[in-house]
Amino acid sequence: MKSRDVYIVGGSRTPFVRSGTSYKSAKTQELMTATLADLTKKFNLVNKTVGDVALGAVMNSSVNWGLARESVLGSGLSPYTPAYYVQRACGTGLEAALQIAHKISSHQIEAGIAGGVDSNSDLPIMVSRGLSQKLLALNGAKSFGERIKILLSIRPKDFKPVFPSVAEPRTGLSMGQHTEKMVKEWQISRAAQDELALKSHKNAAKAQEAGFFNDLIFEFNGIKKDTFVRGDTSIEKLAKLKPAFDFTGAGTLTAGNSSPLTDGASAVLMASAEECEKKGWTKLAKFVDAEVAAVDFVGGDGLLMAPTVAVGKLLARNNLKLQDFDYYEIHEAFTGQVLCTLKAWESQEYCQKFMKMNALGSIDLSKLNVNGSSVATGHPFAATGGRIVASLAKMLHQKGKGRGLISICTAGGMGVAAIIEA
Repeated sequence: MKSRDVYIVGGSRTPFVRSGTSYKSAKTQELMTATLADLTKKFNLVNKTVGDVALGAVMNSSVNWGLARESVLGSGLSPYTPAYYVQRACGTGLEAALQIAHKISSHQIEAGIAGGVDSNSDLPIMVSRGLSQKLLALNGAKSFGERIKILLSIRPKDFKPVFPSVAEPRTGLSMGQHTEKMVKEWQISRAAQDELALKSHKNAAKAQEAGFFNDLIFEFNGIKKDTFVRGDTSIEKLAKLKPAFDFTGAGTLTAGNSSPLTDGASAVLMASAEECEKKGWTKLAKFVDAEVAAVDFVGGDGLLMAPTVAVGKLLARNNLKLQDFDYYEIHEAFTGQVLCTLKAWESQEYCQKFMKMNALGSIDLSKLNVNGSSVATGHPFAATGGRIVASLAKMLHQKGKGRGLISICTAGGMGVAAIIEA
């Protein structure tokens, strides 16, 4: 197939809020639909068709199996616009952007939308396996006697609800517990984690005050901006917080240096140069390339270390060095994860083992998450990729010329990385 450049035109997202608060009455699909509707209005796409729409969610109900298509149908886009569902844990938003970019690059479509949503206020609460089997049997029963027998077999324990969690099925450990293991292995201190968390809040607060997010965020449920940002926090305040995952006395991850449970949605419009010219859209930045990777976290590689490998492969393919970037957007699932990533890139032993290359070296920390990241803004799992892509494209466009690197860790020991440039 022929290939061509792909451009990021712009993005929209809800303000990110703490789960169980401002959006507790909103359904997951409502968040996604509202975001698409805002993007549609912003870029004059009401009743217009785009080539494809890739949307995803992590905490999604089977009732919401048509999330992507249903969101499109309620967004104002033409009903002739197709849509499909994608999921790669916390990398869902970036994975969706990668897939839409491939479609545009290979001339399959001229424009497309990538996005994601998650709401821990609208969790799919399931019944127990025992009850579901009995209900299925009841539904298929042929006689009154069979139905009575099944009903009498139901026990009180069968009614215990099953709540979704972020624990890894193969280890039983949460992301926070896995990250505690990582920071101990890489000797990342509590002080270093708190310092990075403080920087994230200060950078996000500065960006809020400067109005950086104003054209990226639309008002939803009366909320106009991300509610987690704490420009008035301090090292002293962060130091008072208790460990949230390791209670043995050796824990260093707290609510202050970990991303919070968040509700929100984001979407990004992408297009070819020809479509941008036809529609009068500004080409904010070019989506250059992306890479995914996985590690054997069950075998001890570190659950959230896969982005280190994805970045290494991405740099090699594009003949770039780690230092060849103006901005680094490293998703802060935990600040400890970011610090482990930075230390791994500096390790000759690690880079040789996992990427068969010399150490990638260090980065200029003044270029890291300059408008804050997930610890400060919040992290609605599938929506984080869209937040980062849209923000980074705007930053590069404002700069006039430059290159940005995105790194996102995910559950299951995977990572997604991407290069964007103006």
